[in-house]
Amino acid sequence: MIKLAMRRVRPGREDQLRKWMAELNRRSAEVRETFAQEGARHEQAYLLKTADGPVLIYAMEAAHHARASSMFQTRHCRSIGNHVMAQVLAEPASAELLYECEAGPGAC
Repeated sequence: MIKLAMRRVRPGREDQLRKWMAELNRRSAEVRETFAQEGARHEQAYLLKTADGPVLIYAMEAAHHARASSMFQTRHCRSIGNHVMAQVLAEPASAELLYECEAGPGAC
């Protein structure tokens, strides 16, 4: 399953966000280790420039998001990231879901 989060970036904090994302790219082996522990498969982060300021769009694919989220909170790399993200991210950005379809029971 894929989960998507969209959050506004606090004014003046875009560089700090970019530095943390670059750090995650450098530490990709460590990130992959946490994937195995969290049950995650794939993450992506996009920065969308808007008239109201930048918005971080974060996507994560995991088999069980509740487990992944629980494990996420306890990992060293993640705990540092949580601290950084708390500093740089503001309120959620809103978007209208226009379409969703999932394979399996109750699909579409």
